[in-house]
Amino acid sequence: MDTDLDRFDSRRSTVYANRGMVATSQPLATEAGLSILREGGNAFDAAVATAAALNVVEPTSTGLGGDVFALYRTADGDVGAMRSCGGAPDAATIENVGEALEDADPDERASYYPDSRGYATDGASGEDDLDLESEWEMPFLGPHTVTVPGTARGWEATVEELGRKSLAEVLEPAIRYALEGYPVSEVIASHWQGAETLFTDEHAREAFLFDGEAPTVGQTVTLERLGESLQKVAERGADVVYEGEIGEAIVAEIREQGGLMTLEDLAEFEPEFVDPVSTTYNGAEIYELPPNNQGLIALEALNIAEEIGAGDHPYDSSERVHAFAEATKLAFVDGHRYITDPAYEESPPLASKSYASVRASAIGETPIRDPDWGVPNARAEDSDTVLLTVGDEEGNLVSYINSRFAGFGSGLVAGDTGIALQNRGASFSLDPEHPNSLEPGKRPFHTLIPAIGRFPDLGVGEEKRVTGETSESEETAGDSRDTWAAFGVMGGYMQPQGHVQLVSNLVDYGRTPQAALDAPRWRYREDGTLGVEERLPAQTALARRGHDVRVLAPTLFGGAQFVGRRGETLIGATEPRKDGTVSGY
Repeated sequence: MDTDLDRFDSRRSTVYANRGMVATSQPLATEAGLSILREGGNAFDAAVATAAALNVVEPTSTGLGGDVFALYRTADGDVGAMRSCGGAPDAATIENVGEALEDADPDERASYYPDSRGYATDGASGEDDLDLESEWEMPFLGPHTVTVPGTARGWEATVEELGRKSLAEVLEPAIRYALEGYPVSEVIASHWQGAETLFTDEHAREAFLFDGEAPTVGQTVTLERLGESLQKVAERGADVVYEGEIGEAIVAEIREQGGLMTLEDLAEFEPEFVDPVSTTYNGAEIYELPPNNQGLIALEALNIAEEIGAGDHPYDSSERVHAFAEATKLAFVDGHRYITDPAYEESPPLASKSYASVRASAIGETPIRDPDWGVPNARAEDSDTVLLTVGDEEGNLVSYINSRFAGFGSGLVAGDTGIALQNRGASFSLDPEHPNSLEPGKRPFHTLIPAIGRFPDLGVGEEKRVTGETSESEETAGDSRDTWAAFGVMGGYMQPQGHVQLVSNLVDYGRTPQAALDAPRWRYREDGTLGVEERLPAQTALARRGHDVRVLAPTLFGGAQFVGRRGETLIGATEPRKDGTVSGY
C-alpha cells in the first residue's frame, strides 16, 4: 500500500453547512462529534466527544494522561477560555529531583534522555564536582516528567459548565471504538511505530502494541484497557482519575518508577476558566490563551508583523517569509524569556502594540543572528497534539486541544488502565534562575494554544484583498460580513508560527479557509535554521538574504483545523498533512 506522507496529489474544498460542523485529524473522531450534535448536544458536548474519540483513534498524540484547553465563543457572543493542566508534584523540588536522579540506576537514568543517553549539563567536569541544584538536566522521559493530568476534569468541566449532555453520553463513541475496534489510518500508523522502542514495561507494551508491534495501516485494533478506563470515567465521573482507583494506579506507577507524585497531588487539581488575551491584526481580532500557555507569542508576532507591514509583500516573495519569520523569532525570544505560570511570575505586556513597535525596530533586511530562546533541552519544538474545532446551529464555536506533550508521553502507562502518562514536565528547567524552573505545584510552560478569531471579509479572494477595492454596499455591511472562527495549528513551537501564517493567509491574502491551510509553510527553528516545505517558493532568495534554509517533511509543519460561522452558515477546513476531515450537516 502506497502511504507516502510527503506527497500532495489531491485538493480539498472549504466545507459549508448550517446545523453543525466538526474538523479534526481523524475521520472517526469527526464522526463521533457529529453524532453528538445530531443527538441534540451542542458544540461543547461534541468537542469532548471528539477529544475522547481521539484518545482512542489517535493515541499517538493524546490521552487521559495529558492536559486539555479550550478557546470558545458562545452563542451569546462571549469569548472565553478553559485551562485544565496540572502542575508538578508538591515534593518536586529541584533538590529532590536531583537526588532522585543521583540515586537512579544509571541505565534507567540514561533512558530519560533519549537523544544523548546522558545526563550531565554543559560545564560539568565530573559527578563529584556538581551541585545537585545544577547537576542534572530535566529529563525528557520517565517519572519526573509526569505532571498532574488535567484531561478528565477538563472534559467534565466543559460539559457541566457549557454543554447539554452528560459526560457518560459524550464518552460513548470513544468507548465503542476502544472496545469494538477501528482501523488505523495512515499518518497515525506511521507515528505509532515509535511505541515499539518507547514502551519497555510489559503492561505498557500490552496496552498499545499487538504481538509486540505497532499496527499497520488499515489494521483493526482494540484498546480494551483504555476502553475500560473510559467506562469507569463515564460511570463514576472524573473523580475516579483523581481520587479513585485510576488515580491510585497513576500514583503507583509513578512512584514505582522513582517519581514523587501522590494521590493528594491529583485530588487537589481543578480546571479553571480564564480570560483570553487578544490583539487586532489588520482588522481581525485574535484571541489566545494567557500564560502559562504560549498564546502571547502568537499575538506579539502578529503585532510586530503588522508594524513592519509583513503582509504587504507579494505572497510568493522572499520578503514576505523573511518579515514574518523575523517577527516570530523576536516573539519567541520574549515569550520563552517571560512566559511561565502566572501564579509564580507575571509576564510583561507582550501583546501590546507599543511593545511590538519597539521590538520591530530590530528587524532589517537580513536575519537576526543567534537569538536566545527556548527552554534548554526541553525538546518541545516538535511535540505532538490533537486539535479539533466545532460549530453548532446555535452559534457556539469551540477550539479544543488535548495532548500528552510528546507522542505517547513519558513512556509510563498506569498499571492496567491503558492510560499513557504525559511528559509535560520536560518543559521545566532545573536551573533555579530560569523562569520555568521546577517548583512544587508549578505548571510548566505550555505549548498548547487553541484560538478564536473575528475575520472581516473572510475568503473574498486574493486579488480583491490586495487591491483593497470594496463596493459601497460592502463598506456599509459592518458586522454582517464578519466571520467568527475557532481555529488552531497543533505541533509544539509550530503552533504560534502556524497561527501567524493562517491569520495572514486569511486576512492579508484573502485565501479561503481550506486554501489557507493547504498553503506551504515555513517555521523558524530553535537551532537558528529556517525550515520550509519543499513547495514553498523563493527558497533560493531566502538563502541569499542569509537564512539557513532547510527543507523539512510536511509532518513537521503542524496540523490545523478551522470552523467558522458567518451569519447562519458554518465554514470549515481541515489539515491536509493529517489523516483528518471536516464534516458538516
